[in-house]
Amino acid sequence: MGNLTPIAFDIETSGLDDDAVITVAGLAHEVGEVLILNTAGRTANSTELERALREHSTGSVDLAVTADECELLTALKTFADSHLDDDRHYLTAYHGETWKGGFDLPFVRTACVKHNIEWPFPDLAYADMLDVVDRFDTNDQNDLVGVYNELIGQGTCDPFDDSESAVAAFENGEWEPLLYHNLADIQRTRELAVLAGVYVPQSDFQMKNLAPPDG
Repeated sequence: MGNLTPIAFDIETSGLDDDAVITVAGLAHEVGEVLILNTAGRTANSTELERALREHSTGSVDLAVTADECELLTALKTFADSHLDDDRHYLTAYHGETWKGGFDLPFVRTACVKHNIEWPFPDLAYADMLDVVDRFDTNDQNDLVGVYNELIGQGTCDPFDDSESAVAAFENGEWEPLLYHNLADIQRTRELAVLAGVYVPQSDFQMKNLAPPDG
């Protein structure tokens, strides 16, 4: 927005129970995507998975395979520290964090507290696409897939119809479809942000700074 370009963020989780963990964290940027997979100690061939993801990337794709949620969050913070620039980027998600709640950022905050890991997005501006797309007529669609199909309608690599399938894929160690699902969601979110950047007034983005006051 303005001189800032969107970095789309999305997570997958093992469910919504108290013991649920982040299974994938993905970010889509100007020249491609970054995905971080939590295998919960199981094996995954990162070379083959990255090769498969490359076929659906918008540019280049980087995959990090981690053994647990703590390693995933550490990898996320390392990437954010080295690649996200508050003078160039703003973070966005779809229902990631709104004034009514949201999912992705609150889940990440709690996970960071649990593992004593610093907040990975200090000083970044944030705008949620759920709050922005209501400036378009989406025929009463309000979920990410529905809004994307109404406004853009391009095919994606998403193999799932719902998030429950992503939970089952994690439980079964089906890494490729799980990663495809996350890749599709971050690509959808970024495409919506780019579209909104052309058509929606800057004031309607409701930007906020993600830096905690004691950060």
